[in-house]
Amino acid sequence: MSRAMPEVRGTLRAGKLLSELTWLRVGGPADWLFGPADVADLAAFLAALDPAVAVFPMGVGSNLIVRDGGLRAVVIKMGRGFNQIEIEGNRVRAGVAALDAHVARKAADAGVDLTFLRTIPGAIGGAVKMNAGCYGRYIADVFVSAKAVTREGALVTLGPEDLKFEYRQSALPEGMVLVEATFEGPKGEAEALHARMAEQLKRRDETQPTKERSAGSTFRNPAGYSSTGRADDSHELKAWKVIDEAGMRGARLGGAQMSEMHSNFMINAGGATAADLEGLGEEVRKKVYENSGITLEWEIMRVGEPTP
Repeated sequence: MSRAMPEVRGTLRAGKLLSELTWLRVGGPADWLFGPADVADLAAFLAALDPAVAVFPMGVGSNLIVRDGGLRAVVIKMGRGFNQIEIEGNRVRAGVAALDAHVARKAADAGVDLTFLRTIPGAIGGAVKMNAGCYGRYIADVFVSAKAVTREGALVTLGPEDLKFEYRQSALPEGMVLVEATFEGPKGEAEALHARMAEQLKRRDETQPTKERSAGSTFRNPAGYSSTGRADDSHELKAWKVIDEAGMRGARLGGAQMSEMHSNFMINAGGATAADLEGLGEEVRKKVYENSGITLEWEIMRVGEPTP
């Protein structure tokens, strides 16, 4: 990509391989990888960037397949300038690069219950964008507001009405880059909150392949109304159950495998390409549909170009 880039105070690199930044360790190069120093650096960059150039905000790459041909975009990777956690009363303000688990622990120290975040892999930016949830609680239940930078470089505040949270998704406008979010959780005793999180971690490690290269749940749990977020929408039917019933637990394609331990977890069992992972996922969707008439929806985000 020969297009001139704006001056930055952070880091700006051409052709960075995204396989080095995703939990599944797959993905071709980004045209550019930008690590802003702080919000002002990000705002100045976006204001000066040619509007025709796509931007892709990236967290820790925990819920992401980047295709083997890479991304024709500026990938914006938030780092240390965006990982602050501040607590005042019941409110927790966190930068988008703060890890979900760190936010849960810090909140518990202060007697604020955001324990559901403890076992969610990834950082706060992705959690807000995807309305992450666990144990029956979601970001939407505790969300107060978020700050984001527009493509024009303006800093804006977004409320729940702007993000329109639904099951595993939000309506964050295209090109807008989240920088921080504020949550409000119920009060609790610090000791009891930490004990609950320890129990949640134990349960997770007993049931999920946490030592493997995965990206968390591969597919959303099937819903009564296809994940509409409606109050009467039901997610009692679990994706792993319909995958098992279709005979796809442990299924493989190249280096990709549906975990034997938890069949809704796709793992890079060694040397997988993005095409292996996505191809296996599509095969699972096909078999589940043939077996049960249910169309599974991807929970893992897939972006970028296939290998030419």
